Amino acid sequence: MAEQPLKILDYDKLEIGEELGSYEYVLTQEMLDNFRASIDDPEACFPTLAVKHDATALNMVYNDTTGGVNAGNEVEFFNPPIPGKKIFVKGRIADKYLRRDKPYLVIEATATDEDGRLLERLKTYQMKKPDEVGKKWHPQA
Repeated sequence: MAEQPLKILDYDKLEIGEELGSYEYVLTQEMLDNFRASIDDPEACFPTLAVKHDATALNMVYNDTTGGVNAGNEVEFFNPPIPGKKIFVKGRIADKYLRRDKPYLVIEATATDEDGRLLERLKTYQMKKPDEVGKKWHPQA
């Protein structure tokens, strides 16, 4: 089956609840070790945070030519992933709204392992008008 071409992300056409890309991968011991080394924490147990499950799911469906500014993140950790186990990720558009006349998008991803254990749920809030950043300090820009 041929892969579908990416859709151009059009904020106005996005629908709350829209399913994004789903994917799976195996967490290796090497991935865990590299994550622990990169954050200088030999006991860190959620290397999945570095995978950016939500952004990966969005980028499997959309080509975001606008870009965005990270306006916040919520992460809930449930069960640490186990090296050697397959991880399943599902993403969706959780919300979109206007605040101070600027469009915001909320992307959610949920990760479970091959045994059905819930690993994490995360939401990322993006302001979809990156050209607005800094204007209150530099209105002439």
